[in-house]
Amino acid sequence: MTAVMLTTMVLCFALTVSVAVSIGLAAILGIQVSNANMLISVKEMFGAINKFPLAAIPFFILAGNLMETGGISRRLVEFAKSIVGGIQGGLPMTCVLTCMIFAAVSGSSVATTFAIGAILIPALIKHGYPKTYAAALQATSAELGVIIPPSIPMILYGVSAEVSIGELFIAGFGPGLLISAALMFFVWAYCKYKGWGKNDGEGRLGFGKATLQAGWALLMPVIILGGIYGGIFTPTEASAVAVFYALVVGMLIYREIKIRDLYAIFRKSAISSSIIMFIIANAGLFAFLITRAGVPDAIGRWLEEVLQSPAMFLLGVNAALFIIGMFIETSAAIIVLAPILAPVAMHFGIDPVHFGLIMVVNLALGMITPPFGVNLFAACTVARISLDQIIKHLLPFVGVILLCLMVITYVPGISLALRDLVYR
Repeated sequence: MTAVMLTTMVLCFALTVSVAVSIGLAAILGIQVSNANMLISVKEMFGAINKFPLAAIPFFILAGNLMETGGISRRLVEFAKSIVGGIQGGLPMTCVLTCMIFAAVSGSSVATTFAIGAILIPALIKHGYPKTYAAALQATSAELGVIIPPSIPMILYGVSAEVSIGELFIAGFGPGLLISAALMFFVWAYCKYKGWGKNDGEGRLGFGKATLQAGWALLMPVIILGGIYGGIFTPTEASAVAVFYALVVGMLIYREIKIRDLYAIFRKSAISSSIIMFIIANAGLFAFLITRAGVPDAIGRWLEEVLQSPAMFLLGVNAALFIIGMFIETSAAIIVLAPILAPVAMHFGIDPVHFGLIMVVNLALGMITPPFGVNLFAACTVARISLDQIIKHLLPFVGVILLCLMVITYVPGISLALRDLVYR
C-alpha cells in the first residue's frame, strides 16, 4: 500500500498535478489497495480540518488582504523607509523591514509578497535596481511572513505535532529577527559593492511624520501579539481580532476600503483559504494511512540506526527537508512530516518547539526555490518577468537563509531563550 501511495504521489508531482490532488489521489488508491472502507476518507479528511486552531488560517489570510486594500501596507512601507531609507541600499533594507512588520499580522508569505511587492518592486525599479533583483529580494523578504509570528505553518505544525502554538509563536521571534538582520546586512553590503541605491533617500518622510501616519497600522501587531502573550485571547481568537481591526482601520479611519471592495476581498480570501484547507484535508488522510501502515515507526527506527547523534540527525533532516521543500507545498509537507519526525527528534532530546522552528524555516525556503516556489511565482507576477530570469539574483539570498538555518539549528537558544523566559 505504501509503495503504491508514494509512487502515485511522485508520479503526479512529475506530471505537475496540483499538490492537494496528488496527495488525495495517492491516499484513495492506498485505500483501494488495502481493501479498506472508503468511508475512512470522509472521516479522516473531516477530522483533519475539524480543529479549532485551524480557524485562524482563513482569518489571518483575510486580515492580510484587508491590510493590502486598506492602505495599511503602504503606510508600513513609509514608516520602514523613514528608519533605514536614508542610507545607500536603504530601499532594499526597507523591503526587508516592512515585510518583517507586515509578517507580524498577516501570517502568510504570499500575502506579504503581493501586499508589499506591489508597492516596493516598482519603487526599486524606479530607483535603478534591476527588475530581477527587486523580484528576488521581495520573494525572499516575504519568507519572513511564515517565520515571524503569527504564522500559518507554525499553527499547522502545532496541530500536527501536538505542540503549544503559543510557545511556537514566541520562539519564532529569535529566528525571524536573525534572518531579518542577516538579509538587511547582506543587501546593504551588496548595494555598496554594486554601487546601487545612492539616491534611495529621495522622497523619504521624516521619522515623526511617517510614524504618525502609520500609527494605527503599527498598533495592529502590538494589539495582536500583545493579546496573545498577555493571555487575553488565543492565537485563533487573535486572528478574528486582526480582521476586525483591519476592517475598522481600513474603512473608518483610513477610509480606503469601500463597501464595493469587500466582495473582491472576501472572494480572494475564501479561495486562498479553501486551497489550504483542501491540502490539509488530503494530507490528513494521507498521514493517517501511512501512520496505520507503520511508516513513521519504521522511519524513526531507521533514522535512529543511521543518524546516531542529534547533530547528525538534524543535518540529515535539514538536507531532506530542503529537497522536499522544493517540490511539496510547505503546509502539506508539515502536515505529513511533522507527526513522523517530531517524535524522533524528541527521542534525540531535541525540544519539539526548537524542531518546529527548524522545520518551518527550512520548508519556508521551498517558497523561494524552484521549481514550485510560490513566492517566486507571486514576485514574478508583480514584476512581470519569467521565473528563469530571477534565478541569478536569487541564489545569494538562498545562501544567506541557509546560513541562518544552520545557526538556528545548532544554537537552540536563538529559538528557545525567549520561550523559556516567558513560559518557564
